[in-house]
Amino acid sequence: MEVYLVGGAVRDALLGYPTAEHDWVVVGATPQDMLDQGYRQVGKDFPVFLHPTSRDEYALARTERKRGHGYTGFAVHCDPAVTLEQDLLRRDLTVNAMARTTAGDIIDPYGGQRDLAAKLLRHVSDAFVEDPLRVLRTARFAARYAHLGFTVAPQTLALMADIVSQGELAHLPAERVWVELERGLGEANPEVMVQVLRDCGALASLLPELDALFGVPQTAEHHPEIDTGRHTLMALQQAVKLTPATDVRFAVLIHDLGKGTTPADKWPQHIAHEHRGLKLVQAVCKRLKAPGQHRDLALKACEYHTHCHRALELRGKTLLKLLNATDALRRPDRFEAFLLACEADARGRQGLELRDYPQADYLRRALSVAQGITAALFSGQGLEGKALGEAITAERVQQLDALRDEARATGN
Repeated sequence: MEVYLVGGAVRDALLGYPTAEHDWVVVGATPQDMLDQGYRQVGKDFPVFLHPTSRDEYALARTERKRGHGYTGFAVHCDPAVTLEQDLLRRDLTVNAMARTTAGDIIDPYGGQRDLAAKLLRHVSDAFVEDPLRVLRTARFAARYAHLGFTVAPQTLALMADIVSQGELAHLPAERVWVELERGLGEANPEVMVQVLRDCGALASLLPELDALFGVPQTAEHHPEIDTGRHTLMALQQAVKLTPATDVRFAVLIHDLGKGTTPADKWPQHIAHEHRGLKLVQAVCKRLKAPGQHRDLALKACEYHTHCHRALELRGKTLLKLLNATDALRRPDRFEAFLLACEADARGRQGLELRDYPQADYLRRALSVAQGITAALFSGQGLEGKALGEAITAERVQQLDALRDEARATGN
């Protein structure tokens, strides 16, 4: 029985990159051997065991044979005779197909160290095409290591395109697609993931509403970068600079879907794209089974991002409607996420990445003003029910109008 550290922990140690992954492969053992040593079996499709103290995952060395569609369509063979090299051969990328002995020696039968030095994400073998989830995983790794200069090998990108052309992505469960997509959004360069998916045709399969934005022009006055798809990727990178929250990044990713439905004869204007985008955002979130928090923020960013950009122009009544529509008074934390998404959108434009966005602070002050006007302010007037609500609303509108006048007078 021999134990090896494998996968991400080996890769990232060689890169000097932080990792929390610690996966192990056991060669020459049976499930009973593991149970006898106190490990607890958790794998359903193949034997995986939790270490009795560290809780790290230990998998028996195995081989796989394709027998159906999707990433679960494999016949798995575990046997004490399966070698480490055979186990590593079934992995996706060479940089993930290395192992380390307990003595610290690196076992690298497929050139992982070579590709680390060349900064390439390359498939281990042609069996790469048997698992469609590898399209998303490779795009995610490209997003993770883009800042180090990594790119996807052309041959690997071609295999990813083959997977797409065979319709294999359609067999991926929505939950697995979402897991990979959200993990990619959490990386340092999520826009690289989107671009890689587009380069191999997967974006058109998984997110056709987003893919449709590329090639759609916008007015150069507001969008010097012109292309809507390019703007989306630029805004996503700006979101990374503002927050690690994936709900904000997801909202930025799909906030402009309505522009993909603008008739070509109306270009480069996109009148009412905010409302046209709502059905598309709903459809994407339903198809991906996105969590409610991500869906709700994406819908608000889609419908109200231009309101946020125009905040300094809004009268008190409209400003209060915006606060209510974005649930700012009840959920100020969610309103803050909305403001970050809008700021990323405003800065995701060529040459305007460092622009100020005073609208956000202005709306934060507006929320503070509205929050300060409560029923207690009218306690001595005997107002109740509808009359009390109308009085609160009227006072909030009046104070928000005053805030607007003050901002205009001072330029703040």
